[in-house]
Amino acid sequence: MNSKKILIITYYWPPAGGPGVQRWLKFVKYLPDFDIQPIVYIPENPTYPIIDANLESEVSEKAIILKNKIFEPYQLASFFSKNKTKKISSGIIPNQKKQSFLDKTLLWIRGNLFIPDARVYWVKPSVSYLEKYIVENNIDTIVTSGPPHSLHLIGLSLKQKLNLTWFADFRDPWTTIGYHKSLKLSTRAARKHKALEYQVLNTADTIIVTSKTTKTEFEDITNKPIAIITNGYDTEEVVKLSLDTKFSLAHIGSFLSERNPAILWESLIELLAEVPDFKSHLEIKLIGAVSQEVLETISQFGLNSYLHNLGYVSHSEAVMHQRNSQVLLLIEIDSEETKSIIPGKLFEYMVSNRPIIAIGPAESDFAEIIKETNTGVFFEYTEKLKLKTLILKYYNQFLEGNLQSYAVGLQKYSRQHLTKELAQLINQSEI
Repeated sequence: MNSKKILIITYYWPPAGGPGVQRWLKFVKYLPDFDIQPIVYIPENPTYPIIDANLESEVSEKAIILKNKIFEPYQLASFFSKNKTKKISSGIIPNQKKQSFLDKTLLWIRGNLFIPDARVYWVKPSVSYLEKYIVENNIDTIVTSGPPHSLHLIGLSLKQKLNLTWFADFRDPWTTIGYHKSLKLSTRAARKHKALEYQVLNTADTIIVTSKTTKTEFEDITNKPIAIITNGYDTEEVVKLSLDTKFSLAHIGSFLSERNPAILWESLIELLAEVPDFKSHLEIKLIGAVSQEVLETISQFGLNSYLHNLGYVSHSEAVMHQRNSQVLLLIEIDSEETKSIIPGKLFEYMVSNRPIIAIGPAESDFAEIIKETNTGVFFEYTEKLKLKTLILKYYNQFLEGNLQSYAVGLQKYSRQHLTKELAQLINQSEI
């Protein structure tokens, strides 16, 4: 029996680093186990803000990879400021009060001239290329993964032209994502985003989302089927490492300005003043891109001497830090728009055997997962005393040598199990 062929249209692919690449890299790894042949369409010359060449070794040998050239305005914008362009491209937007004229100009251009995003010029050439490929290779199912949401416009055009089944996969929401308000959208641009979102959600055969909140939001826009398939964890071959000798609190991933948790810094300062020897043990580990505002706040709180800022590291190295840090920090922006965000690193955190301290908005979707799996404790931004009390509890367990998490029910979040759910969805939706 021949494998079912599925065309996956994605922007982020190795050597891209960061969280955006992991979801479909892992789905593609396991789809052949369920008799599905993945064909992956990616840009030939992308402008990735983060590179992790080590991920190229994880690309399935059974995947067929198609490439086509892309023009990205970021390539031109970097002429004015390569650093600022790279940060905006990776989602790190300066605090509004500290934005320079160039910051504001680049954000306005990004939000108003390139709708839905700066990869919009890849839509027409991709449709032309893929229409021919789909017909010649008898493909009847496609998936588009966004953001960037321009890729959903590729799916939209192909659906309108051909008799095929289209799955629109939203790793993050579209118009309700946290940074959307920072793009200085004109009324016309905001309406266009909404119109495109509506058209995609009502044309795709099935919508795939990563959280309950996003599903609820989309159900107000469309009657099309919406499936929740979260991100997950994969089995990682990591050399067994000793735990940090310091009481290390590690944040892994992008640390955006809006994620700056004053209640954490205040708790640490108070514990340094109140608890004997805490200052000789504390270490704050930041791994990944960190906004200048976060670094400035840490300095203002007098915590610089405890800071170990490693910058971006490869995914494999990040996994090692997850396994040897004493406590893992998961911080989300305190806003209504971010309740639906379930950071991809959560699932890798959960299998690290290290306790998680999570801070985010009330009723966050990821808070429910942490509680369900017994992998840590979630705090709202108003719960400083409770946070401080837990840090002290973890510190005492660290001194006693018995600090760890006791996770339960993790199997349903394994990449292989999630791919099985995806395969079932694909097979149930054949034309």
